[in-house]
Amino acid sequence: MAEHTALMIFGASGDLTSRLLLPALGQLLMTEPKRTIELIGAGMDDWTDDKWRDAVQIAFTSSDAADAMTRVETEYHRADITSADDLKTLLGEKKAPLALYFAVPPSVAAAACDAMASIDLPKGVVLALEKPFGVDEDSARALNERLALLVPESQVFRIDHFLGRSTTLNLLGVRFANRVLEPLWSATDIESVSITYDESLGLEGRAGYYDHAGAFVDMIQSHLLQVLAVFAMEEPATLDEVDFRAATAAVLRATSVWDDDPVRYSYRARYTAGSVEGRTFPSYVDEPDVDPTRNTETLGAATFEVRNARWAGVPITLRSGKAIGDPSREIVVRFRPVRHVPVGLRGDAEGAVLRFSLGTAEISLELNVNGEADPFELERTTMSAELGPGALKAYAEVLSCILDADPVLAVRGDAAEECWRIVQPVLDAWKADEVPLEEYVVGSHGPKGWPAAD
Repeated sequence: MAEHTALMIFGASGDLTSRLLLPALGQLLMTEPKRTIELIGAGMDDWTDDKWRDAVQIAFTSSDAADAMTRVETEYHRADITSADDLKTLLGEKKAPLALYFAVPPSVAAAACDAMASIDLPKGVVLALEKPFGVDEDSARALNERLALLVPESQVFRIDHFLGRSTTLNLLGVRFANRVLEPLWSATDIESVSITYDESLGLEGRAGYYDHAGAFVDMIQSHLLQVLAVFAMEEPATLDEVDFRAATAAVLRATSVWDDDPVRYSYRARYTAGSVEGRTFPSYVDEPDVDPTRNTETLGAATFEVRNARWAGVPITLRSGKAIGDPSREIVVRFRPVRHVPVGLRGDAEGAVLRFSLGTAEISLELNVNGEADPFELERTTMSAELGPGALKAYAEVLSCILDADPVLAVRGDAAEECWRIVQPVLDAWKADEVPLEEYVVGSHGPKGWPAAD
């Protein structure tokens, strides 16, 4: 751990900074009492140093981290980060270790990177960028080439906070440290996999971004494909950034739409007016700042295949949607049934089902057992365990890696490109209206006939 680091946040006065970054930083500092930090805010708003420090104090207090303020030096600069002159002034006297966090829209981040090409960056500086990484494979590649002119790949952090979730990382210990599971982790014994992240929230004022992205790009193209990669990867020799990211990237290179048929194996829908968890939402097309002609989906799903020796033939369905009743957030692994049940045992003998929660840190295993009343009658039972939520929030885990310049939880450049390659056939089919845009009522589980959220 680097005991003293500097973090400069571009877009310091924005929602991402106040809602996620600063509370997570406060939590991180509370768990690492030896760490001190110089926290520099930069943005277009005409803030003072005092106003910035007040914003940091409020955010830290919200995460029970007010005491950490004693280890934080703060300063604020009004600056246009797309201006080479402003960047030169901001960065001129800063020394490593320094991390630059782009809490700004992708277009602004790209323009800032262009401006940085004409100035000297501090040695060892880390560049941390939020998704989306481009809008397609070509633009992602162009962004990677732009970043490569500035710093080495090991100093670029493409942030996907799902990789910092303890609920995602729980996959590693359960799979690789248990001989009862590791030999079964392949198409030989696994019949199907689903990764679902539905939520009861609606648009929540995010039309400016969401109406252009939709559920598929917002969640599946980024977060859920990364979860798939962690789930399906070969065992790495170590969990350092070289081995871990090589293993996940190999999965993504082998992944394609099931049967190369996005028309048959992808689904899209948007919500109509209704209520969920005591809140009433209008139809998506009637939400403020939504353009109905965009045909933006609020629920998307597609089935993929990892075409390698371990996983070929196993359908892996990814799904995410908004305004869903009783939303499911889990990885569901369905094992194949046994080949033969002895004559004399009665009842269904479906394959075991292993569930990893992506909401709460829980794991459960459904098994067939002898019935309580009649030992020759098979019954289903579920064993479950709480794995613990982890000491840090997802963004705090990511920030810890950024401040220590350890990119193990960052998306590698080639992986970002692969994620766009994987989903492009689906996006093309939707753009051509080859897949119907269905509707579902707010508070329901989605349209009838869809792949169910298990």
